Amino acid sequence: MNNPHLKVLIGLILGLTTVAVFLCGCSKDLFYIPGSIEEEMQKAVEGKFDGMIVYVNQSGKSSFYSAGFNNREKQIPADPHDLFKIGSISKLYIAAACTKLIASGALDLEQKLIDLIPEVVTHIEYAEQITLRMMISHRSGIPEYIYEPEFKEGTTESYLTTAKLIYDKAADFKPNKKYAYSNTNYLLLGEILDRTLGYSHHQFIQNEILIPLDLDDTYSLYSEVDSNQVMSGYLKGWEPDLKSWDHTRPGGSMIATAEDVGTFLRALIDGSLFSDEEQAIYSSVYEYEHTGWLPGYTSIARYHSDIDTIVIQFVNTSDKEWFWLELECVYSRILKSIEKGL
Repeated sequence: MNNPHLKVLIGLILGLTTVAVFLCGCSKDLFYIPGSIEEEMQKAVEGKFDGMIVYVNQSGKSSFYSAGFNNREKQIPADPHDLFKIGSISKLYIAAACTKLIASGALDLEQKLIDLIPEVVTHIEYAEQITLRMMISHRSGIPEYIYEPEFKEGTTESYLTTAKLIYDKAADFKPNKKYAYSNTNYLLLGEILDRTLGYSHHQFIQNEILIPLDLDDTYSLYSEVDSNQVMSGYLKGWEPDLKSWDHTRPGGSMIATAEDVGTFLRALIDGSLFSDEEQAIYSSVYEYEHTGWLPGYTSIARYHSDIDTIVIQFVNTSDKEWFWLELECVYSRILKSIEKGL
């Protein structure tokens, strides 16, 4: 299909179809009278979710909820303190680590990719123009590696071995011309952090973020934890538990409890993690909320300023992209329950 106009038309049709599905599925929420948080979670796990955890931090008070199963084969119920693979929520921690190194002078937002990882110059288009700022902010135009046919989940290869999947491919767009989320940005950031530090960025995150915030239930890698404490994960149409799949690539490798994620997000927002300079840097390059997806694991971490509330939602089920519409519908109903004090 080489006709660019046809591609645009098909993309528009698919986009409108997605919006229509969302509106059909969630428009009734405009008039929906929510039940309690527990009731909404129970409805969710009786539908298409295997297990679910919700953590709410509102004005200094924490509340914990769970429904469904941690492990459906063994009928082990979900526990609100179970460890969970948080997927791309991990990017918040990497962005925070970059911020601290930028503020210290070890890195600079305007440094070019060609200077930070010289060997990619002939393999990543515009490497001489792409800055650290653009990579953190997903404005680099570097292609996404997870869509490559050779990409495999659950491997422990080096960061640049994975990056080679997109070598010599055309950029998605010229640097800083627009925003497009790409996991390759954070794959390369992991490499940059390791080279700058002279040791693993995981250890830096441990020393500079996790320990100061007393996040004792947050880990960089699956290999660091007792697997029995990690919630099982299920992919629709695939029976086996995916918990043992090891995800080591930067920006998607971390494991934590919902409470720890909520504590981190609160500190990220209220200034207790950063100095004033660091806060200004972070605010200029990245967001204060995130979602996460891995095979078997979906998550949402958000702050609602109008009610001063952090909400973390973990679901140990994943599916195709449209599955997010259902996740968001459940999240919105839980949020309504919180707003109404149910």
